Amino acid sequence: NYSAADIDAACLVLRAAGLPPQVMVDVSHANSSKQHARQIEVAHDVAAQIAGGDRRIMGLMLESHLHEGRQDLKPGQPLQYGVSVTDACISFEQTVPVLDALAQAVHKRRTR
Repeated sequence: NYSAADIDAACLVLRAAGLPPQVMVDVSHANSSKQHARQIEVAHDVAAQIAGGDRRIMGLMLESHLHEGRQDLKPGQPLQYGVSVTDACISFEQTVPVLDALAQAVHKRRTR
């Protein structure tokens, strides 16, 4: 539910309810098919919509941590430093270019 058509549909529902047509897109979970690395592709799609002038997208949620992936909590087993124990995440190194692309998209939208 991150495509331009999905954003249109969500904003129509919001308007019909008398709410501002602004959405925050979760690029994780179902939108990335529960494949944490796919968040990058989804975020770039959202960035393209923002760069194209869509002002209804007011933010996005991204699951990021120091290191990629996730780990289970197991009694007696030490945890890997910087790896999530909840949902799988992209790494900091993968996150930085995504944030740069989003910042460039916002800049482009602001200068339109």
